[in-house]
Amino acid sequence: MAHCAAKTGCSHFGLLIGQHSGSRSLGLVGLLVMNSPNVRTALGNLLRYFHLVTRGATMNFHEDSRVSSLSYHINQVKAQANAEVGAGAVAVMFNILRELCGPNWQPREAWFVHQQPLDTKPYRQFFQTHLQFDAEQNAIFFISSWLNLHVKDANPDLYKLVLQQIDLLEAQQDRNFPQQVREVLPEAIRRGDSKADQVAALFSMHPRTLNRRLQSYGISYQELKEEVSYAMAGQLLNETDLEISQIATNLNYTDARSFIRAFRRWSGNTPARWRAQQKLGHITERQ
Repeated sequence: MAHCAAKTGCSHFGLLIGQHSGSRSLGLVGLLVMNSPNVRTALGNLLRYFHLVTRGATMNFHEDSRVSSLSYHINQVKAQANAEVGAGAVAVMFNILRELCGPNWQPREAWFVHQQPLDTKPYRQFFQTHLQFDAEQNAIFFISSWLNLHVKDANPDLYKLVLQQIDLLEAQQDRNFPQQVREVLPEAIRRGDSKADQVAALFSMHPRTLNRRLQSYGISYQELKEEVSYAMAGQLLNETDLEISQIATNLNYTDARSFIRAFRRWSGNTPARWRAQQKLGHITERQ
């Protein structure tokens, strides 16, 4: 995708790809989503089985009393084409929600981690809502009452059949427990709910059980949390112009100094120097 964007000179290449994708691009998972009984269950299924679609990113769904959000997070620190992939992912989430809710559905906001492009017209024309660039996550925000809507033309029999097939597929892929924890950590870190006992509660287990299960895979909870935090920090440093203090706040550090110390431990560099090296590398690649 990075190659295509560079060759075409189209800064919104990822957005164009995402505009033409929706539930059908997710295979069996998309079929399950579109045959779920209601929008809330559909989004729950999307998150539950998204790891069958890709292991390089995770999705999160946050429900509030008024406004809810569906977000997409890239898990790798130095992944290529983050801006293109992020824009495309937001467009796909937009399309899936419109498929579920019907043509009258409209988001409240669309957020993008990457910097604001020189030309925002393609974004404005497609999303027709408030746009936020240099955001802390790639996300779509919408009125929560849509979650109660029954999915039109959902087939209960097909839903059961597809669910059985997906469960078989999941068993064949041997999904491991660290991946499950990795998927819930981005939202937990952002909300300040990432202590071991808080994350363990999401799996209805004691913190000691959480650590014991992770240790059986050769990784501790703290190591996994730092891996995810590093990936989140790397994306914000690489794709946005947010101040170091703002990134520290987004990752729920008490102050910038604490974040700088942690980032130096992860990368061997300060966040500012790491950011400068990444931007220099991008310039060299383009040349």
